[in-house]
Amino acid sequence: MFIEEVKNELENHIVPFWSGLKDEENGGFYGYMGYDLNVDKKADKGVILHSRILWFYSKCYSVLKDKKCLELANHAFEFVKNHSIDYDNGGVYWMLDYKGNPVDTMKHTYNIAFAIYALSAYYNASGEKFALDLAYKLFDDIETNTLDEYGYREAFSKDWKLISNDALSENGLMADKTMNTILHLIEAYTELLKAGKNPRVESRLRFLLSQVSDKVFDADNDMLKVFFDTKLEVIGDIHSYGHDIEATWLVDLACETIGDKELMEKFKNLNLRISENIYNLAYEGGALNTERDKDYIEKKRVWWVQAESVVGFINAYQKSGDEKYLDVAKEIWEYIKVGMIDKREGSEWFNEVGFDGKPFEHKEIVGPWKCPYHNGRMCLEVISRGIE
Repeated sequence: MFIEEVKNELENHIVPFWSGLKDEENGGFYGYMGYDLNVDKKADKGVILHSRILWFYSKCYSVLKDKKCLELANHAFEFVKNHSIDYDNGGVYWMLDYKGNPVDTMKHTYNIAFAIYALSAYYNASGEKFALDLAYKLFDDIETNTLDEYGYREAFSKDWKLISNDALSENGLMADKTMNTILHLIEAYTELLKAGKNPRVESRLRFLLSQVSDKVFDADNDMLKVFFDTKLEVIGDIHSYGHDIEATWLVDLACETIGDKELMEKFKNLNLRISENIYNLAYEGGALNTERDKDYIEKKRVWWVQAESVVGFINAYQKSGDEKYLDVAKEIWEYIKVGMIDKREGSEWFNEVGFDGKPFEHKEIVGPWKCPYHNGRMCLEVISRGIE
């Protein structure tokens, strides 16, 4: 059965793999494993990676009630609390060395959002009040330092001076604002709202949702725009299939967390339009293509895109009752089992796989962005939603 296979993948593969990367000497988790499965114990440790690991083990404990997951969440929390947060200037650092010292002090709204997401989930799992206090402090840091009259700016120096947004700009473009950051602020503020039912958090979450419907959603093409200038005018001609399908279920979850039925209905309809579009445009050969840049379709299979497509299509099935979405979610899971999960002893999922099914050997198994968040979350969502 689907749910049993997914639960087995989570409990007997993903959780043990990441548990094996626990750094007992310097705290946190080792920051890099190459395709050759060699761990670099002295590699820099990404703050995004550690926030995602903290989120992962916190959620695993909440769903599975396995105390080993709570212990690992505690371990991740200690590292995030003691090393990742800039208590003098606010926000979190971008990159630490293997001992936990800052080596890149950039402040990025996207990165801080993940810390809020993780700390809120850890509080929801453990009841650790200081984690919630830190999440609120980081929420205030974002709201105080990143807003302009149009929305959230993204990249800053250690002391909150604007810098170029290289970290989240791609495809030869330099974006002031990105759909990606808006999406993950929604994700973070949703988890924070669950933790405290704070009216200010709800207000800002509603604002972010209005940006999705009013600025990010392209109603003519049933898709989300990707890159923007500071006035939220679109730049480039890019369609990120993976982010579109991920956004559908995260935005629905945000509306459900707020509990506003009118808002839920509005975004259900919007998100089903996006899901149908992705189903028609991006699903090919049992998996999801990655993106379109002008006329070029990128058909490599990326680990996170496949994981999020499973959840997104399950969500579309649950919202619409249309069995084709459940069928495609299960078909992508079949692809993942054969093509994305690395069967080598001591590995996890391939990072990227070509359309021909061959893994990209230059892509790491663990790194600043390659983490247990997307594929682990896919498993947790399938379990939580009771999909047979």
